[in-house]
Amino acid sequence: MEERLQKILSSRGIASRRKAEELIQGGHVSVNGIRASLGDKADPEKDIIKVNGARIPGKGDLVYIMLNKPRGYITSMSDEKGRPTVVDLTSDVGVRVYPVGRLDWDSEGLLLLTNDGEFANIVAHPSNNKVKSYVVTVVGNVERALESLRSPMVIDGYKIRPARVNVIGENKLLIKIHEGRNRQVRKMCAASGLEVLTLKRTAIGHVELGRLKTGTWRYLTAREIESLKGHELQK
Repeated sequence: MEERLQKILSSRGIASRRKAEELIQGGHVSVNGIRASLGDKADPEKDIIKVNGARIPGKGDLVYIMLNKPRGYITSMSDEKGRPTVVDLTSDVGVRVYPVGRLDWDSEGLLLLTNDGEFANIVAHPSNNKVKSYVVTVVGNVERALESLRSPMVIDGYKIRPARVNVIGENKLLIKIHEGRNRQVRKMCAASGLEVLTLKRTAIGHVELGRLKTGTWRYLTAREIESLKGHELQK
C-alpha cells in the first residue's frame, strides 16, 4: 500500500514529518534509486527507500549497528534525571534498537545496538570471550602501574584475567580485557595508582570503531555480525 514518503519516514522513526519533508526537499531521500520529490508516494513493503544512501529497515528486520558514543550520554533507553541517552543518537535508525552491554556516561567509543535479543545475549555472555580494547589517558606513574595492570586482579570480588597493556603515548595506554565488568578498566587503573582522564573503547573482538565520527552510527557488515556471534563467514 502506497503512502506519502514523509509519513513512511515518520512511522519508521527516521524523522518527524516536518524533518522528513526537509530531507526529501534536500535530496536526501530516494525511491528505487530515483531521487524523491515532496509529495511522492511509495510502498515500504515493496519499494527500496533510502535516506542518505542507507536503506530504511522494514518493520520485521533485524538491525545491527555500531555507535561512536560521545562522553556525557547514558547507555540506557531512558534516564529519570533527563540526561541525554544513546537513544537520542540512534532515533533515525528506523526501528527501536537496544544497547549491547554499556559504556559509562563519562566514557566514549564503540557501542553496539540491536533489536536481536539472541545476538545481544551471545555477544554479552562471558563465554563469548571477545577481547575489548580501550585507549585510556591517565595521570600517575605508568611504569610502576604496568606490572599491576598486567597481573590477575580482583574487581568487586571477581577475579579477572590478566589484561594486555601497552604504552602507546605519553600517559596513554591501550588496554585489552576479556570480561568488561562494570567500570572495570577504571577500577583496574585506580587499583594500580592511576587516575583515568579519558577512556575510549576502540574494538570488540575483530570489530573496530575505525574512523566513525563521534555521535554517529553505521550498520555492521555481515562479516562483523558473524564474527561477533563467534564464527567467521567463509571467504
